[in-house]
Amino acid sequence: VQLQASGGGLVQAGDSLRLSCAASGPSGRFSMRFTVGWFRQVPGKEREFVSAIRWSGAGTWYADSVKGRFTISRDSAKNTVYLQMNALEPEDTAVYYCAADLNLINSAVRSHDQYDYWGQGTLVTVSS
Repeated sequence: VQLQASGGGLVQAGDSLRLSCAASGPSGRFSMRFTVGWFRQVPGKEREFVSAIRWSGAGTWYADSVKGRFTISRDSAKNTVYLQMNALEPEDTAVYYCAADLNLINSAVRSHDQYDYWGQGTLVTVSS
């Protein structure tokens, strides 16, 4: 499956953005076995877990730093996962990547090295 991330941009602190992660390609549909995650990375730092969702709807996960501000959701008809980001802070500035994999166990969901499929990244810049 191929992933296409979009929705990044330049905003001010306190603003909102919605990121999208669409699946495409010859087998480009999320199935019930998929987990889709969002990670972010700034230069010189390791890729950081942000949020994840079971395509089946069986669970969602959030990093403590975004809990209460970000919401992950999915649209089955559009084969897309969204990350609604509210109350953005300058510390949220990063390149955001969506990722997906099959049959991840709960303990692996927050680990970027457990995901085999990655989108190209979308830049989010939050000015103070």
